[in-house]
Amino acid sequence: MALPRFSGPSDLHLHSDRSDGTQPPAEVMRAAHRHGLRTVALTDHDTTAGWAEAAQAATSLGMTFIPGMEFSAKHRWRSVHVLAYLIEPDDPALRAETSRVRRSRMDRARTMADRISRDYDLTWDDIVAQTTDGATVGRPHIADALVAKGHVRDRTEAFAGILNPDGDYYVALYAPDPVTAVALVAGAGGVPIVAHPAGRAGVLPHDLLEEMIDAGLAGFELGHRENRAEGVHTLARLCAQRDLIVTGSSDYHGAGKPNVPGEHTTSDEMVARILARGTGSAPVHP
Repeated sequence: MALPRFSGPSDLHLHSDRSDGTQPPAEVMRAAHRHGLRTVALTDHDTTAGWAEAAQAATSLGMTFIPGMEFSAKHRWRSVHVLAYLIEPDDPALRAETSRVRRSRMDRARTMADRISRDYDLTWDDIVAQTTDGATVGRPHIADALVAKGHVRDRTEAFAGILNPDGDYYVALYAPDPVTAVALVAGAGGVPIVAHPAGRAGVLPHDLLEEMIDAGLAGFELGHRENRAEGVHTLARLCAQRDLIVTGSSDYHGAGKPNVPGEHTTSDEMVARILARGTGSAPVHP
């Protein structure tokens, strides 16, 4: 396979303030460029709202922009995030499902805010003040509001305490099952890759992974700071057996996480495989 003409360090998992990052899309692209990246993807949660701004900024800096999204899914109690590259953003089925997830995020945030406000000085307006117009509201915005009000020091403390899933304030989020999520991404011409698939919760059951592959799953993000060695080894073996794509990315969120652009990267060969497989949208070259 010929390497793409835009060869260079590639980070395919970056977030802006259109979801739970802390910087506008253009600033995310500038941060990526400062860290030496040459191919980047914006993958905000359940939204493509930042694509145009990010593409313009990336290409003006000489980088190639790959349109992406991080699609929320759920297996029983566990969140599963599916990176969706090169999707058709107006695909009816995918758009309907992401709209449903975003509505659930909004309802969840309001309910959690109501519960938290019984014990802490926190209002819905405090949370909205931490978002930008059109952003996908989520727990990170509640965390930022708690920081702004002085109830916690940072997002990490908020998630470990007040926003912990085992706590009294937590509300579950609606999301499709992983097989459905993969099928929707593939049906929209996209390339579905499971994000950080070997974290603290462990690897998904093998039979479920096989179902996801049969539904169109293209690969796994094995280069990620949250992955654990044993799970990566298991998934690397599966990738070799099924000839799947392997990516590495930072999962950059600006000030929202310590992750740094380019701390994990994706090889030119794997970027080329993603581009060869995606048909819903196209990369934007400088």
